[in-house]
Amino acid sequence: MLIGYARVSQTEQNLALQTDALAKAGCKKVFTDKRSGVRADRPGLAEALAFAREGDVIVVWRLDRLGRSLSHLIDTVKDLERRGVGLKSLTESIDTSTTGGKLIFHIFGALAEFERNLIRERTRAGLDAARKRGRIGGRPRSFTDEKIDAARKLLRSGTPPRDVARSLGISVPTLYRWLPASKDAA
Repeated sequence: MLIGYARVSQTEQNLALQTDALAKAGCKKVFTDKRSGVRADRPGLAEALAFAREGDVIVVWRLDRLGRSLSHLIDTVKDLERRGVGLKSLTESIDTSTTGGKLIFHIFGALAEFERNLIRERTRAGLDAARKRGRIGGRPRSFTDEKIDAARKLLRSGTPPRDVARSLGISVPTLYRWLPASKDAA
């Protein structure tokens, strides 16, 4: 059985173009969503996936109507394939119920994995290069060396740790973490 799925991102948009194309393709049942593809909660898609049985084919107007991202799309197709359900995209002319369609889709999947690995390698290389130049990531320290020196002087003069922390704009635990001896003195 051909099962259609159509989605538009906004409630003002019209599903007619997609549903007409799905009906023309021979879909006996069509599920729809009017919400962003970024959102994980798409009840129409969940219903379509639950409705599909072995031997059925989920039909979409375009692949981007089905998946939030390429990795999500690949995971969805793997799940469908495991269940014996095919996927057909009308615009891209991909049909995973055929051998050629499976090949094309797996090539897309391999390219997506390759791209993820390249991004990961570039990110690591950039972080390593920044570290070699003395730069570290993360949030800047709120308790600077100047504040540490000022805290030491205030504590030596007898100022209570709570007042030292308040005057320097830090918490008492931060003061104790950086100057453990001040905890013993308190």
